[in-house]
Amino acid sequence: MKTIILAGGRGTRLAEETEIRPKPMVEIGGLPILWHIMKIYAQYGHKDFVVALGYKGEIIKEYFAQYHRLSRDMTIDLGAGTVDVEDSSKEDWRIELIDTGKWTQTGGRVLRLRDRIGDERFMFTWGDGVSDVDISALLEFHESHGKIATVTAVRPPARFGRLDIVDSQIVEYSEKPQIDQGWINGGFFVLEPEVFDYIDGDDQQFERTPLERLAKDGEFMAFQHEGFWQCMDTLREKMLLQRLWESDSPPWKTW
Repeated sequence: MKTIILAGGRGTRLAEETEIRPKPMVEIGGLPILWHIMKIYAQYGHKDFVVALGYKGEIIKEYFAQYHRLSRDMTIDLGAGTVDVEDSSKEDWRIELIDTGKWTQTGGRVLRLRDRIGDERFMFTWGDGVSDVDISALLEFHESHGKIATVTAVRPPARFGRLDIVDSQIVEYSEKPQIDQGWINGGFFVLEPEVFDYIDGDDQQFERTPLERLAKDGEFMAFQHEGFWQCMDTLREKMLLQRLWESDSPPWKTW
């Protein structure tokens, strides 16, 4: 089963980072967030990726073209002019890096990959969010209901730290999901190929009309995930993910 990852947007709200590279290449712990997303899928055996490129897509191509060489130990003999690269790669992923247009909207990027997917079920997510979602449980849920689309529904993370106050004293401070709020689209979809029929063209955002049509037709289901989820839309969120990665137990690092 293939996994589509959208990696073509400009990430304008993270302009401090995305002036020089595409948003999915912004690093957490010295590794692109795109790599972290792939690791989440790979731990469940899903290692066949189709990455939809757009803005500065050549940077993503260059990164993966050099990945094995740069991620391995090597011995360089300047006198002999040789480079010996040790066979110590940990990833055995298959990655299709496909240009889906610089200005194409999210729905259009998915639609442009129709020939790559064919008539098979596939997974799909954005290239800017991480989670400890159980991909196997997500797939099992999707298979159980027989509908076209399943999205992982998550609680929106608090934009600012939450204060619990008693008599003017802060008794607890936390940055946690707002469990008293509703559910939001957290990405990490499982989709049947019929979903392509719900997308009209390049100018359509997947998260708007196609999903609205699926819901209206009774073909859209939610896998409710109570665990960790965090997107990276702003510099503040990037710094939050960096702090979490440097902690003793990064919540999405379940591999």
